[in-house]
Amino acid sequence: MENQEVTNPNPVNQQSLPNATGVLVLGILSIVFCFCYGIVGAALGIIALVLAGKANKLYQSSPELYTESSYKNMKAGKICGIIGLALSSLYLIYFIIIISFYGAMFSALPWNEMMNQGY
Repeated sequence: MENQEVTNPNPVNQQSLPNATGVLVLGILSIVFCFCYGIVGAALGIIALVLAGKANKLYQSSPELYTESSYKNMKAGKICGIIGLALSSLYLIYFIIIISFYGAMFSALPWNEMMNQGY
């Protein structure tokens, strides 16, 4: 047999991808808090996507340095961040429409006539 150099697919010196767990936590929290008038969930989703973009660039530059599980956590957090951002945006739009509807409804009431009649 020939001398073949066997490379270890999982070197001992691999490390976890920076902010992979943070991206996952922020992505999940963006879904949880998407119904807080849309603002909290949107902010958490945007932060998760920014951190995921940075971590993805870092992983793509040298994937052999980082564990695959941390990369998968980062991808899952990115997906959760996208879902949370979408839900937050929809809820924020819904909230703006409801406020506009009630504002238009209350501005159309005859306030002067009600005040003169003692309501």
